[in-house]
Amino acid sequence: MPRRLEGADVVIVGLGAAGGVASLPLARAGLKVIGLEAGGWLGPRDFGPDELRNNYRNWPQAVQKCAGEAPTVRATASDRAVQGGHPMMNAVGGTSMHYWAQSWRLNPWDFEVASATRRRYGAGRIPAGSTVEDWPFGYEELEPFYDLVEHTVGVSGQAGNVLGDIDRRGNIFEGERRRPYPMQPLRASPFTELMGAAARGLDWNPFQGPAAITTEAYDGRPPCQYHGFCSRGGCHVRSKSSTAFTAIPKAQETGNLEVVPYARVTRVVAGGDGRVTGVEYVKGNEHFYQPAQVVLLAGYTYENVRLLLLSESSAFPNGLANNSGQVGRHYLSHHQGAPVTALFDRDLHNWYGLPAQGVAIDEWADDNFDHGALDFIGGANLWVHTDRRPMSAVRMNTFGQTSRNWGSQWKAFIMKNADRSNSSYIQKTTLPYEDNYLDLDPEVKDPFGQPVIRITARYHENELRIAQFAQDKMEQWYREAGATHVTRSGLGNAMGASTHAYGGTRMGDDRETNVVDRWGFCHEVSNLGIVGASVMGTSGARNPTLTSQALSWRTADYLANNWSQVAE
Repeated sequence: MPRRLEGADVVIVGLGAAGGVASLPLARAGLKVIGLEAGGWLGPRDFGPDELRNNYRNWPQAVQKCAGEAPTVRATASDRAVQGGHPMMNAVGGTSMHYWAQSWRLNPWDFEVASATRRRYGAGRIPAGSTVEDWPFGYEELEPFYDLVEHTVGVSGQAGNVLGDIDRRGNIFEGERRRPYPMQPLRASPFTELMGAAARGLDWNPFQGPAAITTEAYDGRPPCQYHGFCSRGGCHVRSKSSTAFTAIPKAQETGNLEVVPYARVTRVVAGGDGRVTGVEYVKGNEHFYQPAQVVLLAGYTYENVRLLLLSESSAFPNGLANNSGQVGRHYLSHHQGAPVTALFDRDLHNWYGLPAQGVAIDEWADDNFDHGALDFIGGANLWVHTDRRPMSAVRMNTFGQTSRNWGSQWKAFIMKNADRSNSSYIQKTTLPYEDNYLDLDPEVKDPFGQPVIRITARYHENELRIAQFAQDKMEQWYREAGATHVTRSGLGNAMGASTHAYGGTRMGDDRETNVVDRWGFCHEVSNLGIVGASVMGTSGARNPTLTSQALSWRTADYLANNWSQVAE
């Protein structure tokens, strides 16, 4: 039997980007919060500028758990699932320790994809088989929480729309915000200046992207040093605004947050009345039961869904909060594939830097352009950035100019062109579909003998058409900047495990098609909340982190202000 611990008001499962943010308003409200994190604390010794360890060996000190429970992947239900990699890591601060730190808000259109599409183009433009719904609220309701997160963790950027005042140095398509970012954007580089000038030559509106990275002394942390190992690397000076350096320490300062590292939660416990009573977890060789009046699941999308499905009980024989059969449904992930790569006839001065140090184009994102004559809805954010290191340089595309990737001819090409190529990062709208979902794999188990998550998902025609359209625009941009050669990757089909995974516990007012309500609490279990990208029903053309954090703060704020209604 697990050892029963002293009860808490709230137990948060996962102290990453979302769970770390949720801890702060709860602790400040005076609630006793236990934060259970499967990984441990990381420090400067873990953040060395080691390209081999960080980018190719994937931080071995922080991936043991997630690597051991990597999802299996298949494109359709008739395919056999194969083991894939797991894109995340375990640590206090979660993947906010080593992510790119791009911190985007969603476009207002992303909150009303279904209704806005019907209004502008007619109901027939919703792709067949898509289960897309409007969010239960609009951008304007989440805006105050975007603002809170940006100023609490520290996000740098150039605003494009402050109270309706449009500034063309920023994103002119963004939703209205109440105030500017707390810091100026990351500095430009010769390459991003080149691409910005090319975009203006096309009459596009380039802008420096927002980043959860300090550009000046902020809240006791120094500005970014631009040392060049930010991609999948931690920050030894704490300029990257991980929740491990921001929200979590602030919550601990209240005396109301207790962080329990290396705690692997195995089950959420529900009573006969259907309400949850706490969680069971393993730490070392010991098993514990942590009672709590409210449980918040704050893991990654795959982990939130998996834990619900594993937490069967008499009240929920098919998994916790799953009597409606909606857990695992409406899954989607960004179509981050189909990049475009360009070769130039000059050095780009693109060494080191960081992947959030880039220039963006939003003309072709969301519904910022007329789709009337097109055969898809949604779009893509085009992004190029400064980020090059030795090992990535020697793996560069040779554009068909060498017959093999070794030998004297290849070496000569690399030595001449190591700083002359660039690969774009194109994030595209992905919609949920009936045949894209998550469930438990019937065969593959983790080291504890529990089933891993199985991803059954593929990109549909709408997403593939967006990818081809975005590649056309990206090639046009590169050519305008002077690229001599441009190559495109394939459009892709299977939707594997992704750092940008959404859905599975979707938020909505209709309990027949959604797992959680508009505040993030389960329709079927009123004292069980879920935070993170798993509650999001649309992706937009944006990284999910800032939106998941804003939703997390909103859920925690609601809980603190409605404690007796939720907890009792």
